Amino acid sequence: KAKIVALGLPAGELVSLAWASASTFRGGDKRGGANGARIALSPQREWEVNKKAVETLTKIEELKASTQLSLADLIVLAGNVGVEQAAQAAGFNITVPFAPGRVDALQSQTDVESFQLLLGLADGFRNWKKQGVNTPAEVLLIDKAQQLTLTAPELTALIGGLRVLGTNWDGSQHGVFTQQVGVLST
Repeated sequence: KAKIVALGLPAGELVSLAWASASTFRGGDKRGGANGARIALSPQREWEVNKKAVETLTKIEELKASTQLSLADLIVLAGNVGVEQAAQAAGFNITVPFAPGRVDALQSQTDVESFQLLLGLADGFRNWKKQGVNTPAEVLLIDKAQQLTLTAPELTALIGGLRVLGTNWDGSQHGVFTQQVGVLST
């Protein structure tokens, strides 16, 4: 954790990277997600929605050589550190539990064409929608939440938490209803 903190990255960037990695999970077929660290591989590394997260990923990748953790574990741990920092900025000292054990996939183990399907049409949690898609954003958000097997309270907490941390894919302030971006406050 100390090495991640020493990078000096904002809490929102750390959480955004972890979300970008985990948000490809599909409960229906159990594909995607953080295990494998496929955000570091093609095609996920090139996705428009991941541009900001990949900038943070590059810095996290530099830590890989100095730790025994997989890159997948480092990404999840970085998200935990981001949540802890954002809570601390609001005056709360918390420890987010961490369980290592994720492994890293290789590019040769990643079928680019099939993994491209994990992109989906939108990620309402990061305010991203593929150009040319005419389906209402709220319908796509509910679809994404269903793919992730989220409950309504989990959906609400994630949107609120991610937005207050400033994790919109393009850095915009759309949907960020706080004066204290980066602080998990009430």
